[in-house]
Amino acid sequence: MNSPLLAEPGAVPADPPDTGVAAHYGDPYAEQRAVVAGWGVVDVSHRPVLKISGPDRLGWLHSLSTQHLERLAPGEGAQTLVLSPQGRIEHHLTLTDDGTAIWAHVEPGTAAELLDFLNSMRFMLRVEAEDVSADYAVLTALGPATPDRFDIATQVEIRTGATTDLIVARPGLADAVAGLRSSGAALAGMWAHEALRIAAGRPRLGLDTDHRTIPHEVGWIETAVHLNKGCYRGQETVARVHNLGHPPRRLVLLHLDGSEDRLPVHGVPVRLGDADVGFAGSSARHYELGPIALALVKRTVPTEATLQADGIAAAQEVIVSPDAGANVQITLKRPRSDLIGRPRE
Repeated sequence: MNSPLLAEPGAVPADPPDTGVAAHYGDPYAEQRAVVAGWGVVDVSHRPVLKISGPDRLGWLHSLSTQHLERLAPGEGAQTLVLSPQGRIEHHLTLTDDGTAIWAHVEPGTAAELLDFLNSMRFMLRVEAEDVSADYAVLTALGPATPDRFDIATQVEIRTGATTDLIVARPGLADAVAGLRSSGAALAGMWAHEALRIAAGRPRLGLDTDHRTIPHEVGWIETAVHLNKGCYRGQETVARVHNLGHPPRRLVLLHLDGSEDRLPVHGVPVRLGDADVGFAGSSARHYELGPIALALVKRTVPTEATLQADGIAAAQEVIVSPDAGANVQITLKRPRSDLIGRPRE
């Protein structure tokens, strides 16, 4: 489904995986600055929306995923992961419960596989999971001046610290954005959103992860995993790394050589000298930092080493510490505040 906001003046369509929404509306750097100076709204209506209803929904999803959800209060936002039996990340959900149903949004292209898994695990429980993307869409509000209340009709609001996601009726999407803009929001596209997300060191499933990624490697152990809950698929790997060892890789922010007129291609090897030490994930041009990217590299790569990403020289900034795991209590060395758009402290 193409968003009606692609009809906005200056709108340029985004490339996959963000097909269907705008990359920008004419000036992506101005859009970033506007968000950082106040707040903005980003059309992420290409993200699938799932609804899980039934009286057993919270305990059921709690047992299947990494987050503690069985006592999730109505209106409280959360992130959770579905792992493989080997503890590798398969799905990332951002969700809330409205008192009668769980509402979640997920990465484009992942909803069908996730629903197949969820439905295969229903057994005799009173739950129903469905894709309601045809009827509902997601908008993201972000920036330091994001209001606590919005003067538009929303189905639910999902607040997860850095952003507030608004699930609205899809037929009213354009009107909802118009209402937010009349309240002071700047309209920003995916290029601005991604540049600020990358600068904040926040990974995205499928772009900054691969089929082997475990939660400790990308910092989701901090935001999407509860370490003191009952058994779930993949928990053994999480517990073993947390208590006994270190993850094999770590997420870093790459400050790329600004003299190059290109960004690394997603998935290309990251090299230290002649050796492949990881791969490049998301990349963007930040209004202040210049060209940046996220990469997943071997834990043992020296943090001060200059790397090469697609032939572009890159300095590292630590996001996940090499000391992560082994029951070491550390605060992730995120390169920017966890609130997108707020300046460095």
